[in-house]
Order: sequence, then C-alpha cells, then structure tokens
Amino acid sequence: MDSLTLDAVDRGLLHALELDARAPFSRIGAVLDVSERTLARRYGKLLGTGTLRVTGVLDQQRTGHAEWLVRLRMNPDGTAELARVLARRADTAWVTIMSGGAELGCLFRVAEAASAPLAELARHPKVQAVEAHRMLRPFMDRRWAGRTSALSAEQIAALRKPAEEPAPVAMTELDRRLLPALALDGRAAYPSLARAVGWSESAVRRRLAELRRAGMVRFEVEIDPVLFGFTVQSLLSMTVAPGRLSAVARTVAEDPEAAFVAAITGTHNLLAIVVCRDIKGLFACATERIGALEGVERMEVTPISGYSKRTAPPR
Repeated sequence: MDSLTLDAVDRGLLHALELDARAPFSRIGAVLDVSERTLARRYGKLLGTGTLRVTGVLDQQRTGHAEWLVRLRMNPDGTAELARVLARRADTAWVTIMSGGAELGCLFRVAEAASAPLAELARHPKVQAVEAHRMLRPFMDRRWAGRTSALSAEQIAALRKPAEEPAPVAMTELDRRLLPALALDGRAAYPSLARAVGWSESAVRRRLAELRRAGMVRFEVEIDPVLFGFTVQSLLSMTVAPGRLSAVARTVAEDPEAAFVAAITGTHNLLAIVVCRDIKGLFACATERIGALEGVERMEVTPISGYSKRTAPPR
C-alpha cells in the first residue's frame, strides 16, 4: 500500500483510534458522519492487509518495571534472524533494524531489580558489541503528529475519553490471562476476550474498565508512517548539558516530527525518534531545529531501516 491509499475516511478513523482505540464504530461514525458499516469495512481492510495493528499493553510507568534500551552492533548477515528472535520475546517492547542492518536496537522491559539479558546477547556469534542504557524519563505525552491531524478540535473533544484520576490496582490472575489477548488484538470484542481467558464476559468487561481507569493498560495503534507520506525514520542520540536536559527534552517533544523522546543513562543522555517526509526533512530536523537547541553538545543520527516489532507481538 502507498500513501495515496489512505483517504480522508481512513485518516479520520486512524486518528479516532489514537484517541480511543476501543471506541465502537457507531460512536466514531457519529462524529465523522460516516456509517458504522463503512468504518468496520475500512478497519477490516487495514487489519487484513497487515497495515494496521491495535494492541493493548501494560503501562510500565505504573507497574514499576525498568526499561532498557539495548543497541547491538551486528554482522549484517545475522541481523534479520536475531531481530525475529528478539521480537518473539515477551520482554521486548520494540525491535528495530538500523543502519541498513549493521545495528539492532531493542527496548527491554524487565523487573525493577533486573537488567536486560546482556550476557546472553553478547554470546551471540553475530553480535560484535553490546551497549545498554536505562530509560530514566519519557517526555512525550502525545502521539506522533503525522497521524493525528485528520480531526477537528470539536471531533477530538467528542472522541477523547474523559481524563480520570488513576487509582492503583493489584494485578490478578484474570489480568495475566487478559493482557496477552489484548496484546494480540486491542479491539477484540468482549465475547472473544472472555473465550480466550476462560472468564465470564461481564467479568472481563468490568476488569478491563478498571484497568483503563487505573491507567494500567494503554493502547497503541501501529501503522507505517510511509502511508502518511513520511518515508524517513531515524534515531537521534544526543549529549545534552545536564542543566539543560529537561528543557531540551520538552522542546524536542513538541517538535512535529518527534515520535518518541526520553532521557537515558550514558554519554548520550537524550534519545529521540523522528519521522520525517524525506532525507532533506531529516537534515533540517536534526540540524536546524533540534541540533541548534541551546545545550545540545553532540548528536548522532542513526537511520532506522525497519521494525521487527513495535509493540504488538508477532502474529
């Protein structure tokens, strides 16, 4: 599929799902003035072609898990296979091939006292070097702007779930069964979820509502930015003066081409993923906007060649 495949209805639907991934098509249709049947058909087409995934995952910021960014310098002939292996692991959040296959990047989510499996990775025959950075603080509180620009302010207000004060909840056996099902399909109907977990539909409906109110579960909409006309993705690793780190991170997080921003440990203490229309756009983003910010002392730009895993587990 190319960018011309997404028309105004598709873009409106995708923006709506970013606001509330489990919103009924009837509710979305009422706001978009599009029939429920049409939206269901469009969603089914995007899903069936592998273009779209909607996944539900635990919010690691609320569960006390640690996040580790691991970068592997690779023999390129082993990159694709190791990426597939890492993508199948339950403790990886995303796996990306970088620098044309010369590097792999992955995010591990582990218990607070644990670390990423660095020794195991270092023993792999195709891995030349391993480096790991602890994620200290994320700075993005919005979605990438490229796929959230289809709806008006009034439509956004009508679709956005009301903000609620999160209240912590303890994980249960039902949660341990429910979360893998939501990871596979964040929009799975309640009867399907009930069958998958062996619980009653009413119990599943009630528990998912509790998890969402508590902020324990968040939903991700995965779709290739190329469909929106953005063809270049890159990882920006920056060294920022400590006294300017928070200010620079907040500014980068407001950049329209920023998709992820976080402070990390190490010499490069700020990480950003940017999604640009083309290579000229990347140059302007890296040098004229982000690289020119006061406090940015050094920047390394690493092209992202593709993803083996974003958030959803492989099918």
